[in-house]
Amino acid sequence: MIVDAHIHVWSPDRDRYPYAPGFGPSDPWIPSFTPEDHQRWSEAVGEPMCLNLIQITWYGLDHSYIVDLIASDPDRYVGTGIVPAVTDVSLGPPDRAMLDLAARGVRAFRIRGRGAQPAFGQGERWLDQDGYERMFAAASKHGLVLSFLIGPPDLVEVDRMCARFPDAPVILDHVGGVRVRDGRLDPAELDQLLTLARHPRVYVKLGPIHALGGGPVLMADPAQDLPAAVDTIREAGFLTEAEKRAILHTTARRLLWP
Repeated sequence: MIVDAHIHVWSPDRDRYPYAPGFGPSDPWIPSFTPEDHQRWSEAVGEPMCLNLIQITWYGLDHSYIVDLIASDPDRYVGTGIVPAVTDVSLGPPDRAMLDLAARGVRAFRIRGRGAQPAFGQGERWLDQDGYERMFAAASKHGLVLSFLIGPPDLVEVDRMCARFPDAPVILDHVGGVRVRDGRLDPAELDQLLTLARHPRVYVKLGPIHALGGGPVLMADPAQDLPAAVDTIREAGFLTEAEKRAILHTTARRLLWP
């Protein structure tokens, strides 16, 4: 069994699952991408995959599509949702929104780093907001996961909050923004990432393997490239079999499926 811990899906049925205001048919990279599409491309891996369904931007805060998929097969699907911690409109408290979505199978919640957020006047301590306090507290109490989409400059602030809330499970998406640039890793960025290893409930999401360089790379041939990404782990001679299982299955399964 393999867990694809990061897959965006969106439906071709825009009547049942409409895009949020401001988004239209020209915004998606392709007209639709469903779990069935993913399964066709991943068949060469040789076994069915469990999927962590990441809420796609053009659905906004409407999680209907991934919630319906999770309800159809909760053993195979789980979700990562979007709950705003800071907003200029009146919304429900983010901790209560997390619990409402968790009851429907959304177990993780994405938080963007400061560089990718609207400017709300926050300084270096950009997580120093009541909404984030509530989210960390809910994650600590209920075992829900905070999934950070950040760059290396954001790691210091995440480190500070993890020290304050050591029981909150935290994922650093896309290796915390650490990348190979000009053929090398920045030692300072890597050291800052490794500093967070002192927190026992911090996890690093490895991937997408084909795009860990300086710029985004789309899979030219997913039916070939997806199995190749899995084989990068399966055939890594420096990893033990237990470490390979942890990367491909056991860690994500234990963390995201209650």
